[in-house]
Amino acid sequence: MWARELGFSQIGVASVDLSSAEPGLSAWLAAGFHGSMQYMAQHGLKRARPAELIPGTVSVITVRMDYLPASTFVNPGEWQAIELSRLARPAEGIVSVYARGRDYHKLMRARLQKLSVKIAGHVEQFGCRVFTDSAPVLEAELAARSGQGWRGKHTLLLNRDAGSMFFLGEIYTDLALPPSEPVLPHCGSCSACLAVCPTQAIIAPYRLDARRCISYLTIEHAGLIPLELRLLMGNRIYGCDDCQLVCPWNKFAQRSTLPDFDERQHLTGQQLVTLFGWTEEEFLRFTEGNAIRRIGHERWLRNIAVAMGNALRTGTARDADIRRSLQARSSHPNDVVREHVLWALDQQTGST
Repeated sequence: MWARELGFSQIGVASVDLSSAEPGLSAWLAAGFHGSMQYMAQHGLKRARPAELIPGTVSVITVRMDYLPASTFVNPGEWQAIELSRLARPAEGIVSVYARGRDYHKLMRARLQKLSVKIAGHVEQFGCRVFTDSAPVLEAELAARSGQGWRGKHTLLLNRDAGSMFFLGEIYTDLALPPSEPVLPHCGSCSACLAVCPTQAIIAPYRLDARRCISYLTIEHAGLIPLELRLLMGNRIYGCDDCQLVCPWNKFAQRSTLPDFDERQHLTGQQLVTLFGWTEEEFLRFTEGNAIRRIGHERWLRNIAVAMGNALRTGTARDADIRRSLQARSSHPNDVVREHVLWALDQQTGST
């Protein structure tokens, strides 16, 4: 009841023994699939050892929070079709659904802390630390083991009643609690997520090469985007939802009860030219309290330049505007931005 009152959709408990997950984590790191996310390798197996990360931890309370905006269409499959249709408008920039409202990190941490205070008021001893995508924590693994859902072939967590459109959070505690029962996987023979991935980042069921993932390239990766991958990014400028949009279970995705995740209009359905024209001051103002701010103005421009180049290859009614906008930043002082702008200007309609 407390969790529901705080906006969480489900709560569970996992044990701290994640030893069976260690070989997979080690192999993923050894293959270099984490790319430039050095913090992944730095913490190593501590991710799979909660009691090493926070000494004294004997249980992990897990929560999930739905994030689809309240205005999302309710008919099954309708919201997915609307999102997929954005790919057919190359002059429009696509921001991942989760990033169109308030940044979830602070919101979830604050609510997890409130939940911790509630619990502490009803037990004799409750030492704890709260996390949400903010520490070396195997979030999806813990969530799966606590009955929140199962790992899909795209590696994300899936829930029969909510798809995958939710955030995860954890409370590491020294209070011994009975673990929740895990649920059986329900992907069956479906491989829609593997087939749809624009860059084929899901190299096999349950195996993701982050270095090819558009979410990684537009958010975590700070340098030049490989040429062969630029051509596959389309008009996705921050994150990518494709593997989730085609997942049959997301017809059950739930709308958030919180206004925090309502879409900001300047981040939804906007023309690339408009977004590329933001000054740094405008970027900071429009992304205040939003997850996008973390990548900074220069990486934002880099991402949009790639999308503009892809729009020019496709050919749109806005080609002249796109070229003028790119030319205005062709002498940008940042080497990475400038290289992507010049690359975009070299793109021609119908080129291969």
